[in-house]
Amino acid sequence: MPNEREKKKRLPLADMLKTWEFTIFMLLIAVFVINLILSPDLFRVANLFDATLTFTEKSILTLPMALLIISGVIDISVASISAMSGVILGVCYKAGMAIGYATVIGLAVGLSAGLLNGVIITRLKIPSIVVTLAMMLFYRGVGYILLGDTAVRDLPQRFGLLGGAYSSTFIPIQFMIFILLAVIFGFLLHRTRFGRLIYIVGNNENTARYSGVRVDRIRLILCGVTGLIAGLSGILLTSRIGSARPDIAQGNEMAVITICLLGGVYIFGGKGSIIGVVIAALMIGYVHYGLSILNVQEQVIRIFTGGLLIIALLIPTIASRFRASVKHRRGGS
Repeated sequence: MPNEREKKKRLPLADMLKTWEFTIFMLLIAVFVINLILSPDLFRVANLFDATLTFTEKSILTLPMALLIISGVIDISVASISAMSGVILGVCYKAGMAIGYATVIGLAVGLSAGLLNGVIITRLKIPSIVVTLAMMLFYRGVGYILLGDTAVRDLPQRFGLLGGAYSSTFIPIQFMIFILLAVIFGFLLHRTRFGRLIYIVGNNENTARYSGVRVDRIRLILCGVTGLIAGLSGILLTSRIGSARPDIAQGNEMAVITICLLGGVYIFGGKGSIIGVVIAALMIGYVHYGLSILNVQEQVIRIFTGGLLIIALLIPTIASRFRASVKHRRGGS
């Protein structure tokens, strides 16, 4: 019989195998295997990283969105902020501004849009989904007012390197930015006092307020950071496609929310981890890559994404009911 010390050593591994993050990781492995069967070229590591260019902009957005949902609010205007930031960058460059300054203004626009969302949510006490639904239409409309159905092309070649170039290795710069941000957001959420407060706010807002936690300030900061990263995502996408257009990133908000929920973030706040979101982002990205190999239409891929969102919403409910049923049976036996 194993002694108590051996049991304690085994518990962390056993607990890890039961986590949602481990389940998602196994699904990611399954997706890799299926993709390798569909496209043997993926055995080349360079091609594996090439595929990340198709989903890195969305993956970057999942990081602040995860923190925002854990805190108990949500932002469905992020894709529109991305488009608006890219459009304003293009408009500034077209007006004669240096591309570096135009990029900074694009980021500032994203930050300002996120802060505006946060001010309305925290000061006027309007539900975040209502506020950001309205702002989603507003920000996208700003882009169309500035450019209409046209696009700003002929952006500098050096700007195009930001979204499509590679580092000294075979890893795209975009993907390196994603990994760096994942480390930063992971550290912020799991290793700092601010991260602990995010969980507290999401678990019980009223209790947090009575305990002296500045709930509105935390959510305002998170809204601002989300807007900033949305601006960065839009700039990276603009760089990759080589033009500033108001119709970019359409539907990205639903993909981002789907990734967060599949990664284990609880839609009502208080639960979630960055590692789960990162794994889910890679899984969804490579699922889309596999579907594109099969020449599946984008509309079908969106239907598939919507189905995953429904599943992600149902899983916590089904799991909680299952646990309650098991507990009830044990109590009655």
